[in-house]
Amino acid sequence: MSPPKMPDLSSPVKHKYVRLGYQYLVNNFLTLLLIPVLAYIALELFRMGPEEIINHLNSFNFNLLHILCSSFLIVFVSTVYFMSKPRTVYLVDYSCFKPPVTCRVPFATFMEHSRLNLIDSPKSVEFQMRILERSGLGEETCLPPAIHYIPPTPTMDAARSEAELVIFTAMDDLFKKTGLKPKDIDLLIVNCSLFSPTPSLSAMIINKYKLRSNIKSLNLSGMGCSASLISVDVARDLLQVHPNSNAVIVSTEIITPNYYQGKERAMLLPNCLFRMGAAAILLSNRRSDRWRAKYKLCHLVRTHKGAEDKSYYCVYQQEDDESHVGINLNKDLMAIAGEALKSNITTIGPLVLPASEQLLFLTSLIGRKIFNAKWKPYIPDFKMAFEHFCIHAGGRAVIDELQKSLQLSAEHVEASRMTLHRFGNTSSSSLWYELSYIEAKGKMKKGDRVWQIAFGSGFKCNSAVWKSNRTIKTPTGGPWSDCIDRYPVFIPEVVKL
Repeated sequence: MSPPKMPDLSSPVKHKYVRLGYQYLVNNFLTLLLIPVLAYIALELFRMGPEEIINHLNSFNFNLLHILCSSFLIVFVSTVYFMSKPRTVYLVDYSCFKPPVTCRVPFATFMEHSRLNLIDSPKSVEFQMRILERSGLGEETCLPPAIHYIPPTPTMDAARSEAELVIFTAMDDLFKKTGLKPKDIDLLIVNCSLFSPTPSLSAMIINKYKLRSNIKSLNLSGMGCSASLISVDVARDLLQVHPNSNAVIVSTEIITPNYYQGKERAMLLPNCLFRMGAAAILLSNRRSDRWRAKYKLCHLVRTHKGAEDKSYYCVYQQEDDESHVGINLNKDLMAIAGEALKSNITTIGPLVLPASEQLLFLTSLIGRKIFNAKWKPYIPDFKMAFEHFCIHAGGRAVIDELQKSLQLSAEHVEASRMTLHRFGNTSSSSLWYELSYIEAKGKMKKGDRVWQIAFGSGFKCNSAVWKSNRTIKTPTGGPWSDCIDRYPVFIPEVVKL
């Protein structure tokens, strides 16, 4: 046996190790700079000895007036600092609506209803079948009772019944999980894009739970699938001016009055993707809630591209030639979403990325501007900033594009794909089903950072960053309780119907 050889120190070092060392150096630059300074001070103190140190201190002439003025200045500056510091917003807990099995719509049922409702338009039926085959949805997604009729019965009463079912179920579960009493709600924000009755949905909740007469309530409509993060942003701002307060957010989309019954392909697409869903979220700025809250809100960035006509019209509610109202999804939607995402991550990047990634990105940018415009731009590694990703489950193409753009692994987008498979596109509430999936899998540890990304009509891209306050135990209830053991599942590119 030949003796072991010394490693060849002149051989190339693997790039990943060089990068790790570089990242550590940049991210901890101030700490590394401080170490020799502290070491020098310690050596000087050790060399001087205790008597010389005392003599130096006695050499300073302190009088009572100087001490009082200095103390007052320190107290004043500290008071101003803490009063001007933004109040921390905590996510105490949340609840997601779990549809009853009676509302389930397997592929066979959906296609049978499509054939009967569009009996004189076989091409429209065939188009829906192709979309469904490639949608990434599973066999357990749900539609409201009114859509199960042939033809559907999208009446006002049916829409109100759906709203009451999804909202009250989520609210009741939130009260049970948190111990919150209705009279303790200080702020109420409801977002539902397409169903905006009078009285409003927020008034419906106030009436149901007999909330206080001085409650601050808001009802957001027309904000699209990113509305939940808009509600969080509004709640955050209100919690800055209302101390010691609780805010409840309800995010949902009511399907009943918005199920398109025409033949236009661009307007039939939402029928194939959108399903029932709702979430109720409890936010608080109370310091006493810090210990029981699941998450702390770190950052929230909103990007609106509505000034551009192509962005404004890419998701557009309109009538077709036969006066059927529906949502028209433009063929350029993905390209527009990509531009909105680019603007959003450019803003949020400096807030969340480690210094090493920011420096690499800046170097790449300067190199392209000064030396060679054809240099490949450096894409920051957001996996270094977050442990978990909740990408709006708007459709398979949305998740695919974001996975590719952000260079994410299959595990990073697992929550989004499985939520789309199990519940479909539940609009603004989908982010909370995804967060619930991560918790149900027992993956959420103390200190983990979560990035929620949502897109909406207008066109908008919104991001929220949360930090876990504690390791979250696998919940016994919730929307995933009866099926989490079966997930993740393999989702083929095409499911032949």
